[in-house]
Amino acid sequence: MSTTEEEPDRVVDPCGRNDLPLKVSRLRMKLSQKAKLEPKFRFYALYDRVYRFDVLQAAWSLVRKPKTAPGVDGVTFKDIENSEQGVHGYLEELQEDLRSKSYQPDAVRRVHIPKPDGRTRPLGIPTIRDRVVQMAVLLILEPIFEADFRDSSFGFRPGRSAHDALDAIREQLSHGKREVYDADLKGYFDTIPHNKLLAALAFRISDRSLLKLIRLWLQTPIEETDDEGRKTRHRPSSGTPQGGVISPQLANLYLHWFEVLFYRDDGPARWAKAELVRYADDFVVLARYQGERLRKWIETTLEGRFGLTLNRDKTKVVHLYHGGDGLDFLGFTLRYERSVFAGSDCYLHVGPSRKAMQRVRTKLRELTSHRVCFKPATQIVTEVNRLLGGWSQYFGYGHPRRAFAKVNYHANTRMTVHLHRRSQRGCRPPGDRNLYEHLYHHLGLQLIRGNRQGYVCSPTKCLR
Repeated sequence: MSTTEEEPDRVVDPCGRNDLPLKVSRLRMKLSQKAKLEPKFRFYALYDRVYRFDVLQAAWSLVRKPKTAPGVDGVTFKDIENSEQGVHGYLEELQEDLRSKSYQPDAVRRVHIPKPDGRTRPLGIPTIRDRVVQMAVLLILEPIFEADFRDSSFGFRPGRSAHDALDAIREQLSHGKREVYDADLKGYFDTIPHNKLLAALAFRISDRSLLKLIRLWLQTPIEETDDEGRKTRHRPSSGTPQGGVISPQLANLYLHWFEVLFYRDDGPARWAKAELVRYADDFVVLARYQGERLRKWIETTLEGRFGLTLNRDKTKVVHLYHGGDGLDFLGFTLRYERSVFAGSDCYLHVGPSRKAMQRVRTKLRELTSHRVCFKPATQIVTEVNRLLGGWSQYFGYGHPRRAFAKVNYHANTRMTVHLHRRSQRGCRPPGDRNLYEHLYHHLGLQLIRGNRQGYVCSPTKCLR
């Protein structure tokens, strides 16, 4: 009888990706355990893991989203699946390119996404080939760096959410740290210095082939199309293009080292008793008192040592006291208000910010504008319900009742106007139904509700 222990049929992935093949999960578990046991160990043999066929297959499954836009080559997922070689042949060819080190990334197609304030956010769209390889690298690096990341970081991390970051802020406020340095980094993803980012990677990774691969992605040309349809290319000298599969991990890693300095023995966490809460590039520093020394340390460290730029117009110190300022963070506003109950003290009210309310109103106007009168009313209602459902799941945190009532009123008003607009005689519900009954019971428009525990309720189900 053999004395060797059989490996389990199922391994819990260290980063919560439980849909991966068993062998890939085992590999990630071993990398995670090594990283945790030896915090100063530098991994030197990772590149050959990247082009393992099961890793590439897992990467393909994770990036395969049929509705995503193609890159500069115009190739879609369906094109690859319907090709003569199929997905298996496509991955074999990609594996050979990586093994022989002949792989070269394609240019990144850049598009500009409108922002609510009228500006645009640049978004890079890599080719499917590059997305697969970036995801394969991410599958290898993620368990290593996840073992290093601090509890004060919440963005782009498995098992953590924006609501967890808000919980951390509320906990620090309950401890009396009500002066908040609200930092705003200008164009963070586009301004990360390449040499310093690669140096941050080198603290854990000594595999030159893997570091070279990441450097190629950082220096990949960006293709843009102007208003006249002309295409131009330029090679970036800094930044990680937003939209790349591996970009969030690299951006998270770079600011991780700011947290390391913050919590060192000679950092503000010791001499200012300050705490940091970070969600990707959005972070706040909470303390009982925001002195000049603390503010100067944050600004000189970010702009000097890390080569980033603070937006001075938006960066500010918020005083969270009763009757004081409100803190806008991740779409929410945190403010101390007086309770409506007699004799009760003030409480920390957490609800959707003004910008978040304005965005949902704008979206409702777009869904019910005169330009969509050709759509059936039931389809309009379905689109509105989908919008409100997703919005209420995120903003159901905290105290959403007042905000939900305003959104319900606006949705009801917009749908009423839209129904009357569809006919010259206005909306006349069939039978003896009134407009309210027709809108909510016949067409199926749903109300969103929130109770004091922060639940989001609809006529059919309740969501936390």
